[in-house]
Amino acid sequence: MVSLDQYKAQIEDFKPVMERIRKSLDLDTKQRKIEEMELNMQEQGFWDDAEKSQKAMKELNSLKKAFTEYDSLKSGLEDLETMIEMAEEEDDESLAGDIEEAIANFSDELESVEIQTLLSGPYDSYNAILTLHAGAGGTEAMDWCSMLYRMYTRWADKHGFSYEVLDYQEGDEAGIKAVTLQINGDNVYGLLRSEHGIHRLVRISPFNAAGKRQTSFCSADVMPDIEEDVDVEINPDDLRIDTYRASGAGGQHINKTSSAIRITHLPTGIVVQCQNERSQHQNKDKAMQMLKAKLFLLKQQENEEKAAGIRGDVKDINFGSQIRSYVLQPYTMVKDHRTNKAITNADSVLDGNIDPLISAYLIWKSTGKKAGDE
Repeated sequence: MVSLDQYKAQIEDFKPVMERIRKSLDLDTKQRKIEEMELNMQEQGFWDDAEKSQKAMKELNSLKKAFTEYDSLKSGLEDLETMIEMAEEEDDESLAGDIEEAIANFSDELESVEIQTLLSGPYDSYNAILTLHAGAGGTEAMDWCSMLYRMYTRWADKHGFSYEVLDYQEGDEAGIKAVTLQINGDNVYGLLRSEHGIHRLVRISPFNAAGKRQTSFCSADVMPDIEEDVDVEINPDDLRIDTYRASGAGGQHINKTSSAIRITHLPTGIVVQCQNERSQHQNKDKAMQMLKAKLFLLKQQENEEKAAGIRGDVKDINFGSQIRSYVLQPYTMVKDHRTNKAITNADSVLDGNIDPLISAYLIWKSTGKKAGDE
């Protein structure tokens, strides 16, 4: 049985994390911002602009949420210390079970809040546009693409995020060739940017009569849904715009006229597609918004690489370029090759439980610390 002294040591370990969170939240700055916004909201005519006031309220609630979360942690830590003091005063180690459970719950809450503080990028709070493309592996890869589509939509459901399909291309025999969906909610892009890259599946192929082990690949492209007009100049001569007939699983919510739009940016080879809007004009507007956002991010990345004297590698959707492997045969394991985070319950991950992988990525990007590092 863990002694009370060991519990006290665990609580001491929590305190530096609490201090890191307090500094990351920058509560003094947030408090000044809250006071400033609340004064603005009292000004005449503020509520006349519904869109502007709605956006301001969302930001205000997000600022206040930081205080609520930190106060909850502070109160939780004080409660733990009180429980241990009571157990010591009464010389009653029967409370150890309750203390252990309370510490475990607090530890989970502490990790969750710390992850939220790591979402400090300029677009982390935005909605995300996720595009999946089947890679090497034929029908098997298209089935893998559909499995990842299910994984991400299940993850969105578990978090209460909404999503809509912007483009859907069915596989030739099974699965999905490519799909683009917009996932809406707090910090969705900040969380999902961990998924950008190539995902590798190893399993016994259900499409192979000989029951051989098959390796398949699917790429995930993640970008923030930048609604405001970004500073990107696009030469109309650099664009190839194609229309095509929309298609989707079961035909649900998909317009069957040739209103879908595909825009190719010839200098970069970037392709964006949209078919979910009600008209060709709306699909084109959404596709152009996506293209501008991708070009804007590409320009930022190039500037960062130039400043650092590095060049990013261009990777094919094939062997040796994966960020994560999902192995179902001869053993089960999901391993992220960037962070070394490994999970043996692959079925749980494929059912949408990817938060431990996301957390490991955010910690690695922030601190350079990989899973298993001391």
